[in-house]
Amino acid sequence: MTRDATVMGAGIFGLSIAWAMVQRGARVAVIDPNGPGAGSSGGIVGALAPHVPENWNAKKAFQLGSLLMAEAFWSEVAEAGGEAPGYARLGRLQPIPDEAALALAEARIETARVLWNGQADWTIIDRVDADAFTPHSPTGKLIFDTLTARVHPARGCAALVAALEARGCPVLREGALQGSVVWATGWDGLEALSETFGKRVGAGVKGQALLLDHDARHAPQLFVDGLHIVPHADGTTAIGSTTEREFDAPRSTDHAADALLTRAVAAVPELQSARILRRWAGVRPRAKSRAPMLGAWPDRPGHFIANGGFKIGFGMAPKVGDVMADLVLDGRDAIPEGFRVEDNL
Repeated sequence: MTRDATVMGAGIFGLSIAWAMVQRGARVAVIDPNGPGAGSSGGIVGALAPHVPENWNAKKAFQLGSLLMAEAFWSEVAEAGGEAPGYARLGRLQPIPDEAALALAEARIETARVLWNGQADWTIIDRVDADAFTPHSPTGKLIFDTLTARVHPARGCAALVAALEARGCPVLREGALQGSVVWATGWDGLEALSETFGKRVGAGVKGQALLLDHDARHAPQLFVDGLHIVPHADGTTAIGSTTEREFDAPRSTDHAADALLTRAVAAVPELQSARILRRWAGVRPRAKSRAPMLGAWPDRPGHFIANGGFKIGFGMAPKVGDVMADLVLDGRDAIPEGFRVEDNL
């Protein structure tokens, strides 16, 4: 069978783009020599969290649209393939450290109402009104937003693979390139692109995370001093991640992972007795612009690039899939400024 498109890379961007194209009736194959979710998309944290609601720009608007698409996106994926991605939009709690931060958080209540178009709330609650799985807050108050959601990254990738295969889109280790080609090849791909273009267009940033045997599956996730604490639907809780721009061992964990647990327990003493189930390390692709790098490959007709989902890949994936399907299948360019391949050259 002749295919309309080939997606190189079975991480969250590649799988989501393939899903968007299959949904439109395209004949597609996904190829990744390392298998699905082999890179950073096979991780354990899965915080689908928005940027703060102020200083609005194209990146924040794109992210908002994607986060609002996520529930329907993951529901359709689960229904098509029969695999649960662990998605739930349960919100997020953030402690408020001092009076200045409280004033800023209060100001954001109204900007969130306007910028989020009434589709999610940014509120302030008293800590005593929160669930037991709640961090200490010096002011006794917490930010609670209803836009933040979670998905289990590795299970999300597995759910997409099942959905794609159920719709006739194989996910292969090798195969011929047919039709248009989308290169969604993660940090290795950014390295290759930098070499091809003769300039640095992005780089990999290592992250380490831990998975704990602690069941808070119905609680909101927490964001405490840069640390994500994410309860998953399977009764585990993930904490992460580190940000390491220099590293020697991409997949190895070390003392930096231990420091994550120390910080998490300081924030939520309830985690003190939780058993560590897994230590994870991987390298996330960070494009030069810090936004996803999307669009046609310059001077290479019929080839496209989708990369740079550093920290926000799963949250951006539903809309990235849509705009890339628009471009590849219909030639319609809806990629916002700041996201384009040219913005990284």
